[in-house]
Amino acid sequence: MRQSERGEAYDAALAALRSAGLVYPCFCTRREIAAEIAGAGAAPHGPEGPVYPGTCRGLDRETAAARIAAGEAYALRLDVGKAAAATGPLDWHDRAAGQVRATPARFGDIVLARKDAPAAYHLAVVVDDAASGVTLVTRGRDLFEATDVQVLLQSLLGLPRPDYLHHPLVLGPDGGRLAKRDRSATIAAMRAAGETPDAVLAAARAAATS
Repeated sequence: MRQSERGEAYDAALAALRSAGLVYPCFCTRREIAAEIAGAGAAPHGPEGPVYPGTCRGLDRETAAARIAAGEAYALRLDVGKAAAATGPLDWHDRAAGQVRATPARFGDIVLARKDAPAAYHLAVVVDDAASGVTLVTRGRDLFEATDVQVLLQSLLGLPRPDYLHHPLVLGPDGGRLAKRDRSATIAAMRAAGETPDAVLAAARAAATS
């Protein structure tokens, strides 16, 4: 399954959220958002950093439509407050942590799509997991909090909720997580260097208890 070929599925999900009045266009640039947050002083921080202050949430439809018609760039955001009120309290299950109460409001009004990205991560992953029949999501502990937003979207879109297992991360010598963007060692490189699967798993266990 390729996200580049899933535009119709993402559009359908966005249309459903729009029809429920839960999506709004945001015309703020990243620089404008950062400036507004800096000017606010003690701006709230969520799991992914400073929370979007909701600048465009109150724009009336006519103004927003006129700006879109004029060709102004915009992103589509989820009104998380309205969305959480629509679903009520939500829980999800992690096979390591047990039952978890979702608190998606911590993330603020997340971006669901941009002009250059028909679906942001949170939307794409829940739509694609449902289409693929995924029943267990296994991923790193760094994505544990993100599950709160994803179960909110699953509930809003009537999608099945899989079980989750968030595992400890294998960390580098500097204590940072291994990531492609940081040119961290790959599994292939570790294997070429003589690392065994047991050694890699031991490093993961050590990171979990450190």
